[in-house]
Amino acid sequence: MVLEFEPLTLTTVVFAVALALVCVNLAGIVASALGVADYWPPGERDWEFYAHWGISHLLNVVLAALAYLDWNSLGLQRTPTLVAGGILFVGGFAVALAAGYDLGVEETKGLSGELRTDGWYRYSRNPQYVGYIAATVGFVLLANSTLTAIVCVFFLGWWLALPFAEEPWLSEEYGEAYARYAERVPRFVGMRTVRALGSGDSSRM
Repeated sequence: MVLEFEPLTLTTVVFAVALALVCVNLAGIVASALGVADYWPPGERDWEFYAHWGISHLLNVVLAALAYLDWNSLGLQRTPTLVAGGILFVGGFAVALAAGYDLGVEETKGLSGELRTDGWYRYSRNPQYVGYIAATVGFVLLANSTLTAIVCVFFLGWWLALPFAEEPWLSEEYGEAYARYAERVPRFVGMRTVRALGSGDSSRM
């Protein structure tokens, strides 16, 4: 009996590369959160810094290519997904960029800097990740792609795991100031976020 294998398609190869990239970074982040590695945050420009950001930028390119190659394979209705996806992607990305501006370039890259508790950081300890979670869901809806959705499930795990990897490092860097901040501001979003947005005053959180 002779086994016949289907030749690899470009879509399959791109999907495999995207899945490998997202899993490598996710594994490093989870290992850091569990305290068995110091992959993230790097704190300085060492090999972890260049590995994380090199993988991140490459993944964005590969994921865009995968969405193009596998476009509309998920079979969702186009008009609702385009509208909802566009709102989530553009809105989430705008929040992430605005929060990144508040935090600063160095801190956003995982390097040592100042503890920021104002601006977007009055409402969430991780507003960039909240924005990127919304943008990732929006991207899946826009692409309407089965393979993109699979990769983005791991991408969502990445955004959700990042704070748990960062918090021990932040506690060590900023001590009591971070502890007080963490007590009054939620990790992602919560009722305290809603109250702060409604009042415009972080002191009520």
